[in-house]
Amino acid sequence: MGLLNDMIRRKSVETMQTEVRSRGELRRVLGLWQLTAIGLGGIIGVGIFVLTGTVAATQAGPAVVLSFLIAGIASAAAALCYAEFAGLIPVSGSAYTYGYAVLGEFAGWMIGWDLLLEFALIAAVVAVGWSGYVQALLDAGGVHLPLWAQGAYGTAPGRFINLPAVLISVLITALLAMRMEWGARFNMLIVAIKIGAAVLIVAAGVAFVDPARWHPFMPFGVHGVVTGAAVVFFAVFGYEMMTTAAEEAINPQRDLPRAVILSLSIAMILYFAICLVLTGIVPYTTLDNDAPVAHAFTAIGQPKVMIAISLASICGITSVIFANLLAGARIWFALSRDGLLPGWFAKVHPTWRTPHRTTVLIGLVTAVAAGFFPLDELAKLVNIGVLGAFIVICSSVMVLRWKRPELQRPFRTPLVPLVPLIGIGFSAWLIWGLPTITYERFLIWLAIGCVVYFAYGIRHSKLAGRPEPAA
Repeated sequence: MGLLNDMIRRKSVETMQTEVRSRGELRRVLGLWQLTAIGLGGIIGVGIFVLTGTVAATQAGPAVVLSFLIAGIASAAAALCYAEFAGLIPVSGSAYTYGYAVLGEFAGWMIGWDLLLEFALIAAVVAVGWSGYVQALLDAGGVHLPLWAQGAYGTAPGRFINLPAVLISVLITALLAMRMEWGARFNMLIVAIKIGAAVLIVAAGVAFVDPARWHPFMPFGVHGVVTGAAVVFFAVFGYEMMTTAAEEAINPQRDLPRAVILSLSIAMILYFAICLVLTGIVPYTTLDNDAPVAHAFTAIGQPKVMIAISLASICGITSVIFANLLAGARIWFALSRDGLLPGWFAKVHPTWRTPHRTTVLIGLVTAVAAGFFPLDELAKLVNIGVLGAFIVICSSVMVLRWKRPELQRPFRTPLVPLVPLIGIGFSAWLIWGLPTITYERFLIWLAIGCVVYFAYGIRHSKLAGRPEPAA
């Protein structure tokens, strides 16, 4: 029973709230709009510039807007649960911290270990995509990188390293390791450019919309719409990344719940508008390519708009890298501060007041992965990691409502348990549809996590040897 008690020990919500009020390690510089920009930076990226077109062409037709609606409802269920916890426990760590408080140390550790892989892997995969866009623009301008610097070894003969992917990973890491407000201002700028590009797509394209192109509206049937929803679901999360920066928010209990809901709402409005415009200006069958938005505006004779969108898409992808590196560093920091990983990682820079050690390390991991490894297969691990976190958060909301109904919650998830069950059901359904290789690799990663926990974390945890005081 001793081992089991260690695995299920947890900090009370009151203890976490007291600790975060007494800490001054990290600089509190993030307001509502900076937090919202981090959320938008994580949500709006490849999805708005690529998935809208490819899903329309291959799975849903003009009804891709319904695919986004279904995915948005499912993601909103999880977002509302995140918002409740963000206001209740404004502590760095996001789903790891929430799971630790409600389900116990081992469950919290496993979801934190899962998120470490998720955020680093997303950042690496997106860095490779960023490199592709940059190289395409350079090639169009007659500038060509040396063959050895164009991609990872094995992706094509003569290639050795994806140099642009390494450079962008290192640059964003350096920005995050320094003052948080500098990174936040940079992120707000590139998110503003990205949103401006989305608005430009709608404004420039609406005059070319022909409603006749929306017929047939559902050429692949209901099944195609639902399948499309499963694909675009991964374009409508990202808001959870801002919750990892709770201790850098000026007023986290007020602003974090608002920022979660605001970022998802803005993103969904833009997705809906772009879906309708894109399928209205060109036949949906022509959108199956790597840059469907750019190709669509080229097809209607708007090359200047195409160039602007291509440049903005690079900014958009940059903000996704920023959000994931920020989130991964804060998860690592939280795990180390709680003793589950060596405390050396939890040191804060005395001047910059950022978790610079975890930031640099996760940035180096991302740079090496993006530069030297083909990531197309590894990227599938991202899906199961995100969905696992959603299930934990939605379950934890229901458990805490049952066990601690008296807690003062600045934001309350509506219609509990219906909303959390929607989030759990949709996430479980998507996990069920993932390929077998994803399960195998994910289980290997979790097995490594179990070894680390039982070899180190369970003995060095800050809760080891001292009972948690009763609430």
